[in-house]
Amino acid sequence: MTAQIFIDGEVGTTGLQIRARLQGRDDLRLISLPEDRRKNLDARLEAAEAADVAILCLPDDSVREITPELAKLGTRVIDPSSAHRVAPDWSYGFPEISAQLRADIAEAQFVSNPGCYPTGAIALIKPLIDAGLIAADDALCVNAVSGYTGGGKALIAEFENGDASGVFVYGTGQNHKHLPELKLRSGLSKAPIFVPSVGQYAQGMIVQIPLHREAGFAQAAFKALEAHYNGSNFVKAVPRESMGARIDPRRLNDTNRLEVTVDSNADGSATVLIAVLDNLGKGASGAAVQNLNIMLGLDETLSL
Repeated sequence: MTAQIFIDGEVGTTGLQIRARLQGRDDLRLISLPEDRRKNLDARLEAAEAADVAILCLPDDSVREITPELAKLGTRVIDPSSAHRVAPDWSYGFPEISAQLRADIAEAQFVSNPGCYPTGAIALIKPLIDAGLIAADDALCVNAVSGYTGGGKALIAEFENGDASGVFVYGTGQNHKHLPELKLRSGLSKAPIFVPSVGQYAQGMIVQIPLHREAGFAQAAFKALEAHYNGSNFVKAVPRESMGARIDPRRLNDTNRLEVTVDSNADGSATVLIAVLDNLGKGASGAAVQNLNIMLGLDETLSL
């Protein structure tokens, strides 16, 4: 049976990447609207009603506007925006976090894709809270750098037109829209300090969490991450040395992979948790395709 898929916003950065991954599959049919009807609400709802799953590659406000109508239609939805990442009635689309979450995604009507920065941070924090190595009320700092494609069309144009001033840090006032998601989905009771930055390159991401801990923490943390992601198709704990002396944020570009590792000083008292991913892959379009496969009861690695 061929599943019908409608990508609402298929000409945006994430939509184009999702479409490129799905094209050519004989188990799916992509529903596409002509250019002059892409912003017509009636046309979009008609396409969504005909679809088994609609993927909303839209700004947050546009997602919130159309979601009640999709609920009435009974359409299953994947939302790559940040509109529903902390909503209690939406499944959170990070299946590697727990078996229960994976089961929820498989049955859900509404699935919210994780944000790119939170994907890396949650992948590091949640297993270590579950293992008792990080307390829910620990005061954590999360530092991250992303390629400029994570900023959407305006920032992409700024860099590609030569108007950008170069690498920059932002969101230091602790008002980044990813913070509520990062806190909730990590299992933290206290929001971490989050310091994101944008590099002068298109895509790829590194997330770092520095910690002062007792000797032996780094080894225990790596073992916990390794055990948690054992058997995962896309998320792996890898030895620090495998990333090289200089960690390239682009090392996993054009994949749905996420690698986590742990580094420390000689006595293990200063530790850094590290995650590397493609902000357009596991941080966006790749995660959406993986969730789509799970929702349809298919092999999660298809198209990935």
